[in-house]
Amino acid sequence: MFKLKENGTTWSRELVAGVTTFVTMVYIIFVNPAILGAVPGFEKGGIFLATIIATVAGTLIMGLFANVPYALAPGMGLNAFFTYTVCFSLGFTWQQGLAMVFICGIINILITVTKVRKAIIKSIPKTLQYAIGAGIGLFIAYIGLKDANIIKFTIDPWNITNVPADAGGTVISNGGAIPALVNFNNVVNPMAFMAILGVIITAVLMVLKVRGAILIGIIITAIIGVPLGITKYDPSTAYAISDISKTAFQFDFAGLFADPAKLIIVIITIFAFSLTDTFDTIGTFIGTGRKTGIFDEKDEKALFEGKGFKSKMDKALFADATATSIGALFGTSNTTTYIESAAGISEGGRTGLTSVFTALLFAACVFLTPVAGLVTVAAAAPALIIVGVLMAEPLKKIEWTNLEEAIPAFFTVAIMPFTYSISNGIAFGFVFYVLTKLFRGKGKELHPLLYVFSALFIVYFVAMAILKL
Repeated sequence: MFKLKENGTTWSRELVAGVTTFVTMVYIIFVNPAILGAVPGFEKGGIFLATIIATVAGTLIMGLFANVPYALAPGMGLNAFFTYTVCFSLGFTWQQGLAMVFICGIINILITVTKVRKAIIKSIPKTLQYAIGAGIGLFIAYIGLKDANIIKFTIDPWNITNVPADAGGTVISNGGAIPALVNFNNVVNPMAFMAILGVIITAVLMVLKVRGAILIGIIITAIIGVPLGITKYDPSTAYAISDISKTAFQFDFAGLFADPAKLIIVIITIFAFSLTDTFDTIGTFIGTGRKTGIFDEKDEKALFEGKGFKSKMDKALFADATATSIGALFGTSNTTTYIESAAGISEGGRTGLTSVFTALLFAACVFLTPVAGLVTVAAAAPALIIVGVLMAEPLKKIEWTNLEEAIPAFFTVAIMPFTYSISNGIAFGFVFYVLTKLFRGKGKELHPLLYVFSALFIVYFVAMAILKL
């Protein structure tokens, strides 16, 4: 069914890859409820189970239907956008927010079925494809560094632009936030100490070409966390299964469209959800699939020339599109293809069997939540950092001496980690690519969709500025 021999892999390698992907992204079942649960009335127990259901359903569809080694889960960044922008800043209820996410999922299905997503992929120049892949790698590494407290930020009081009324609110600063390395003393900062040891161990294993190096590194790092008090059993992480009834099928379409004055805001918000989801997914596929051969030239040709779902990319895009609406049905923000899938791919995952193993492990988390919680962000961080190293390889293919190519490539790579968004990096890359070509008199060489999406990104940024988001 999975054509393991044809794809140059074995079931054991797929198992290692599936477990690796799982342990690098299992944090989402704890982080997602923490972020979405900040909205008053949005039950964390229901969000926890909705997160698992959306992850299992989306990942199984990806594995069984598309036969590619990608896992899906509610997206980081998208969940923060849901909470802090849609609910807190714009004043929508979480039920109305879920209604917007569901509509976004339907839109994504439509643009996939009507081949709009295919056209988007075809329109992206090779330079930007390389930059997207490398940018995602840098973004992944940055997530690992930040989540493990390896870097800290110093903010002077005069740089703070917003102080929340309550102690639990979000403090906003301008560019005065200065990053630096933390103290690696295991007493002062045990998480950073644990993570840096994990990076060293994982790097040595990789250099020695040990099979399953990333997974072994995660396990050893988690063990190191036991005496440091980071890896520990916590029964408070368990939630009641009955809580899912408090978040499932709780859409408020009537309230969403009840106020005509808010209609334009609703449309812009749905557009923002859809645009971010679409480009995050496309960026992930381009950044990991082409480098590893998961989406080879033959598959790419079938994507653009075949009818129906003839290619793996076709099926993968459809699987991703359906996952968002499924997640919204049960009570979570946009479900998207996870860049952490690169960890499993780096361990040799090449087929949907990897995804099936990952999905089964997530399903087990319903009953084994404290065990899953033993894999902390500090234990997973070394894997993310090393995967970032592996994904930097496409940078050598960019013509850095040609500024027409180098400028948009640089902004694509740099903006992703600096703004904590894959979509922002792609947006800057698109806009600067179009601008550099136009001023060089080469506008006719560009695919029409590059103009369309560059304009849409500009409209989006202008709209967000007008709404002061």
